Amino acid sequence: MPKEKKATKGKRACALEKQLAYDAKPKYKVKAAESEEESSDDEGDSYVPQKLTSKTLALARAQQAEEAAIYRKQNEPTQQTRRDVNMEDSDDSDSDDDGGFNDMMDDDEDELVRLNDGYVEDVEICEEDEKVLANFLIGGSERRNLADIIMGKIHEKEARERGEDDMDQGQPAQQFDPKIIEVYTGVGKILHRYTSGKLPKAFKIIPSLSYWEDILWLTQPEKWSPHAMRAATRLFASNLNPKMAQRFFNIFLLEHCRQDIRDNKRLNFHLYMALKKALYKPQAFYKGVILPLCEGRDCAIREAVIMGSVLSKVSVPVIHSAAALMKLAELEYSGANSVFIKILLNKKYSLPTRVIGALASHFVRFCNDERDMPVLWHQALLVFVERYKNDISKEHREGMKLLLKTHVHHQITPLVRRELFNE
Repeated sequence: MPKEKKATKGKRACALEKQLAYDAKPKYKVKAAESEEESSDDEGDSYVPQKLTSKTLALARAQQAEEAAIYRKQNEPTQQTRRDVNMEDSDDSDSDDDGGFNDMMDDDEDELVRLNDGYVEDVEICEEDEKVLANFLIGGSERRNLADIIMGKIHEKEARERGEDDMDQGQPAQQFDPKIIEVYTGVGKILHRYTSGKLPKAFKIIPSLSYWEDILWLTQPEKWSPHAMRAATRLFASNLNPKMAQRFFNIFLLEHCRQDIRDNKRLNFHLYMALKKALYKPQAFYKGVILPLCEGRDCAIREAVIMGSVLSKVSVPVIHSAAALMKLAELEYSGANSVFIKILLNKKYSLPTRVIGALASHFVRFCNDERDMPVLWHQALLVFVERYKNDISKEHREGMKLLLKTHVHHQITPLVRRELFNE
């Protein structure tokens, strides 16, 4: 009995019916049927010849290089493209590339550009186009539209009243449209009882308006709650430049705090936190709060101590504090001057020589003042001598000898002498 032939390497296991049919066919037909069966039934076993594979990869690389070149040309600046249009060689290359690109991308157009309710998605655009399209976006249009409406009404009213005198700050409501007056009057009523939560959107856009101060008067700031003043200070300190922030601090925040101190003999916690928030604009705080208190000559010691405690608890850059000390040394003396000078000197700044000389001159000029100086003045002098005794010039030391003979305090003056002259 002959031995059973072993299955060839290329054959695979199959059903009995197929195997019988395979054995019954002539050999020359078996090979053709085998190739057809492998290509139709088992696509995974088919393979691509090596020459065809290399040609396919070469074509794919060439196509990718062509697509990259076209993409770079499309993203070049418009000015460079316009200069290239005037050149004959570039005209030919651009026309050829554009034609090839259009033919190639016709089938993929739906994948690159997708429409969603009329808006194009997944398209790369330059920054200028993004800014232009931002005006048509729905998300950020509420604030911009409201501000534009307000400013438009202001410009219309200004055009009608051109040539007339400006109106007083006490009656700013007559400058605006009745709808604007109604809106901000309602905002003022909300701020009168405000305690927490989000501020009205109409109020948040006020710092971005050129007539922000006049519009702010429509809300009656003198009736704001302390919580509303704290939130408003945080808003205006963050969005206004130092000059405008100084005006807000001086007109609205300072007067609100002083009135609260007069009424309650102390300052509300939220107003105190508003002053601390205002110190994040140190230049505006000094010019809008501290210096007006000293220049007015009607500042109570209680007010100066409360305002000064804010300075002692917040870190302030030395350049702003040095400028404030220079200005305080030049002002006419008041009790508030000594309070603020003492607090700023206790911050132990490394002051410039010019500022130290101005402070020394400030104290020496009291040699000709025969009035009895308060304890605050003596305390400020002692702090100055303790901190900067090594930087005081000889001329000012000689002047202070006469000063200590003119104004004597039984406890503080000996300490000043010991610091200056080691007596």
